[in-house]
Parts: sequence; structure tokens; C-alpha cells
Amino acid sequence: MPAHLTTDGWLLIAAGVTVVYMAAMYWCMPTPKAKRRMFIAPLVGWIFLLPNAAIKGYSVSHTLYFYSCALVMFIIMLVPVAKRVASDIAEQEQKPWDKVPLNTFSLYWILGSATGCIAGVAYLWPFLE
Repeated sequence: MPAHLTTDGWLLIAAGVTVVYMAAMYWCMPTPKAKRRMFIAPLVGWIFLLPNAAIKGYSVSHTLYFYSCALVMFIIMLVPVAKRVASDIAEQEQKPWDKVPLNTFSLYWILGSATGCIAGVAYLWPFLE
């Protein structure tokens, strides 16, 4: 990650990652309710994250870096196990009174990939500053 990226560059990256995230989550989610929730999440992020960062005095570039990394993390966590997660979500929505147990492989994949993504974000942090 080049340290010379400007705020405009990070805006383009964040916008591109948002489009990829929305397409991936639309493909992954099995029900209209789940698709709506995953589709609205980045829009809420854009509406609340940037003004909040500006009010608190955070760098816009750093904020967009974390925003982009968070969306990429969700893509990495969910796309490889999309079918298993989708079946669990669909079953849970059909039977809301029963707790559907998570698929063991999916659970370990999500936890492991989230840990790897967080480690990657922390590793690349010095290159951003």
C-alpha cells in the first residue's frame, strides 16, 4: 500500500470496495431481508462514519482505510462459505423460535479469516502514515 495515496485516492478505493461489497453480499445472502441488511450497512457507514471522523478530528484517509478494510474483511469472511452461511440464515428465518447451530467449518473460517484480516490491517498501518 503506497503511503502517497491522497484522500481522493482513498475515496476512490472506498467507493470501489463498496461496490464490490454490495455485489458480493447481494450474491451471498439468501433472503430479501438479509440482502437489505447487508446492502444498507455501507450506506450507513458513509453517512455516519465520515462526519463522525471529521467531528472527532480523525484523518479522512485513515477513516477511509479502516472503512475499506472492514468491507474487504466481510467479503473475505463470507464469500468462501456463502452457501453454508446462506442455508443457516434461511433456516433461522424460517424457524425464528429455534436456535440454528452454526456450521463448524463456517465458524472457524469466519474467525480465522477475521483474525488474519485484522493482523493484515495492523501490519499495513505503518505504511499508511
